[in-house]
Amino acid sequence: MQTERSSRSGAAGTVAAAGVALGVLATLTTLSACGSAAGQDGAGYTGPPVSGGTLRVAFDADITCADGQQVGNNTALNVSRQLTDSLTDQDPATGKIVPWLAESWDVSDDSTTFTFHLRDGVQFTDGTPFTAQSVKDNFEGIVDLGAKSSLGSTYLAGLTGIDTPDPRTVTVRFAAPNAQFLQASSTMTLGFYAPSTLAETPEQRCTGDLVGTGPFRLTDFSPAGGASLVRNDDYRWGSALAEHQGPAYLDGIDFTVVPESGVRNGSLASGQIDVDTAVQPQDEELLDQSGFPIIDRANPGVNYSLFPNWKKGPFTDPRVRQAVNAAVNRDELTAVLSARQKPATSVLGSTTPGYTDQSDLLRHDPDTANRLLDEAGWTGRDSDGFRTKDGARLTAPVGYWQTAPFLELVQQQLRAVGVDLQLEKKTMAETSAAQQARTNDVEFYNLTRSDPDVLRTVFDAGGRNVNNRPAGHVDDLLRDSLATADPTVRSRTVADITADLVRDGSVIPLVELSGISATAPDVHGYRYEASSRLQLLDTWLSEGA
Repeated sequence: MQTERSSRSGAAGTVAAAGVALGVLATLTTLSACGSAAGQDGAGYTGPPVSGGTLRVAFDADITCADGQQVGNNTALNVSRQLTDSLTDQDPATGKIVPWLAESWDVSDDSTTFTFHLRDGVQFTDGTPFTAQSVKDNFEGIVDLGAKSSLGSTYLAGLTGIDTPDPRTVTVRFAAPNAQFLQASSTMTLGFYAPSTLAETPEQRCTGDLVGTGPFRLTDFSPAGGASLVRNDDYRWGSALAEHQGPAYLDGIDFTVVPESGVRNGSLASGQIDVDTAVQPQDEELLDQSGFPIIDRANPGVNYSLFPNWKKGPFTDPRVRQAVNAAVNRDELTAVLSARQKPATSVLGSTTPGYTDQSDLLRHDPDTANRLLDEAGWTGRDSDGFRTKDGARLTAPVGYWQTAPFLELVQQQLRAVGVDLQLEKKTMAETSAAQQARTNDVEFYNLTRSDPDVLRTVFDAGGRNVNNRPAGHVDDLLRDSLATADPTVRSRTVADITADLVRDGSVIPLVELSGISATAPDVHGYRYEASSRLQLLDTWLSEGA
């Protein structure tokens, strides 16, 4: 049963920074004292989901580009997921691939050929039918985007052809085994756009000129300001995981960018926003106690890590890379982490299929760190206590845009063994450009995907290759992991890959990230999908019901 509720609207972009942050603590404390936590169950509403209202969602960072086929940052993909559907969906609890726009599929024994049988009656928001030709045109378009599609180009690497024997059957063929592709077909990166969108330039698509099949359509977009979405009233093709079939409950969604955590807290407390998608550790307990439920999910994929450059700076020496790994005390990082986050225990997050705990490779061992640095010739010390060689300080500048307070603690830990980790806060665009150019001595980021093939996206010598590594044994293992769909065999291969990456210093894992949101008490059905991004078809508001 679906009932109607009074509509509320008002873009979160009207949030005013002045005065809000100063009143956050007092406001939340007052709410807590008044017992507002009782409103966590939809402000007392116990009836069925109701329709209506605009959900106002605050991000902490720019969206940059609205096109999920091109970009991989979480804010952009959180918007894109509401606009586009995928052939399949992935159960976040089990990792199982389930039907969505494809009712069923067949995979060849060697994982080179995938045939999808499509649902009938699906259409884009401009009324254009979604057919097998739509799949072909979108996938070939992603291949044509090349490096502009930072994720999709790896998902479709080795594509040799796409057959469309009839409007509801499409066969995707690869030159070599590609066991990751079925999971890739569940991602918003391989979501679908109408012919009118595919005819636009990549730059035009980034500015929001997008027509998808999803439960919402985009009406307004600003890379640094936010996005406004309205419901697709004709939507009838939610995934097998959806709790209802039919249009979304919400009239619309307003996404806005609010970088300051204090302003987001104050805006949530005063009712100017409904969701803060980037709750900071120091705010969690008070928000929760004050009647703003905390919803979280650990991110699968490559953990927050340092990625040394093999061809530039001090990390050309493997002993320096290995020393930095040994110098990091991950247990100490818990002091500045959320209670819902934890130190890395592998290159991969623990919710990633194929994850293996490899904490033994990440032990804090300052004696080993100092010995390796001595062996590498960094035996001098300058007046600040940092190591030197031939008069040069052992310096490692790292650019970052995310809010990551644990980096300052890592900086202190490395200083203890004489390494000068220089933290340089930059914009997302600046850090992304540097990562693509691979010109920095060391990079810092994470990459989310609910499949261990995320390792190939980051490290494959023929792909992104964040380290400038020469091709070698790890690349052979990455190809091996594509050759089998057997989860046990694949997990063993993935464990070998991650162990080799840590041992050769390609990656220094730090923290397992979680998506952590706080919502207003009248927000229901707010959920993360398998890659810990938002899926809001089933979300509804009970205010005024």
